[in-house]
Amino acid sequence: MTLLRCSAMTCVYNKNELCSRGEIDVIGENASRPDETSCGSFRERTDASAKNSSADGSGCEKIQILCQAEKCIYNDARKCTASAIDVSGCHACDCRETKCDTFRCG
Repeated sequence: MTLLRCSAMTCVYNKNELCSRGEIDVIGENASRPDETSCGSFRERTDASAKNSSADGSGCEKIQILCQAEKCIYNDARKCTASAIDVSGCHACDCRETKCDTFRCG
């Protein structure tokens, strides 16, 4: 499990910069830079989603991270092996406005 800090405060799963989803999917199969990655699990918080009980869980520090960024040095068979990652996108409205700041091209 990887320690996750997330600044995508507009995500329905973000609970005090932790994720309440249980696992996330980092996308960007051909990424060579962090800004070519994104959190494919991002869902924008709306009035309707704020009432959704599945989004009311508590945030977790350590979660499973599935990674499609094939060139990342932390990707091992589509699993993130970094001890900690940062996902950014504090004003994101869409997953493409987030990124894995920990991505390193190998």
